[in-house]
Amino acid sequence: MIFDHVGLPVADLEQARRFYEQALQPLGIRVVKAFPDAVGLAAGRARKDEQELWLSRAGHVPTPLHLAFAAADHAQVDAFHRAALAAGARDNGPPGLRPQYHAHYYAAFVIGPDGHNLEAVCHLPPETTP
Repeated sequence: MIFDHVGLPVADLEQARRFYEQALQPLGIRVVKAFPDAVGLAAGRARKDEQELWLSRAGHVPTPLHLAFAAADHAQVDAFHRAALAAGARDNGPPGLRPQYHAHYYAAFVIGPDGHNLEAVCHLPPETTP
């Protein structure tokens, strides 16, 4: 792991919290802490209930970023894409292989409420995913 945690600026914290809770639920990511100006989310894989992603009130329209979330299998990528669209995201690339990256790169992309490009990706071939 290269980062301990990442901070993501958002214009509307409550809207972002609702969106990320719904969109990231299929990946096992959930809210573990909430403050008036920040919300901490975690998957609990590395350190139980330690925040890996912070949403923080920006006070302005943030510059869009790209974040790729690890998925355990292709089904999680598919579920992320469906959940994010249902939560209000805009499609930026449906689930599928992206062989330009490598032979087993399976990903889906959406644009979230603040313009951030969000991706769920699995690097395993389909026959090895649980």
